[in-house]
Amino acid sequence: MLLDIKQYGDPVLRVVCAPVEKVDDELKELAANMLETMYEANGIGLAAPQVGRNIRLVVIDIPEDEEEEGAESPMITVNGEQRPQKDVMPLVFINPSIEPYGKKSLFTEGCLSVQNIRSNVSRPDHVKATLPQLDGTVLEIDCGGLLARCLQHECDHLEGFLFTDRVSSAAKLTLAKKLKRLAQWR
Repeated sequence: MLLDIKQYGDPVLRVVCAPVEKVDDELKELAANMLETMYEANGIGLAAPQVGRNIRLVVIDIPEDEEEEGAESPMITVNGEQRPQKDVMPLVFINPSIEPYGKKSLFTEGCLSVQNIRSNVSRPDHVKATLPQLDGTVLEIDCGGLLARCLQHECDHLEGFLFTDRVSSAAKLTLAKKLKRLAQWR
């Protein structure tokens, strides 16, 4: 079932989300609906607050064609072993813990909750993440590239942050009028 994606200005996007206490059929259905909604919107990540739920649940699916053209699926470390990134997609996780590291790089980001706005965001290049799965297992991931950026972006949603909060001061000034209009139209 497709879910309504909350837009910039909706207060649910600014709430620090509560930990998921139990995994039940309702949560599994929500995760499946979030994946369906994300695919329909041509996104690569979606956090529960974006669909109006104040819980620490995220879905991510980075298709191979989103990576550098002609490149094979990036290798990431999963539970201490090197594996192709495509082997863990889609990622569906609760109560994540992430530790960004490495030099920071600029990359143009957008968001399903901030339609038609993209801007450069500086973030660390790598992430170590602990991602509890719905089946009770835990993935320990060490990655770079688009997955590292997506993990940071989606986990920001769980803390009430949007990518527009992470842009430079000059970019904030440039975006101010557009964001004000978005907030009025929600």
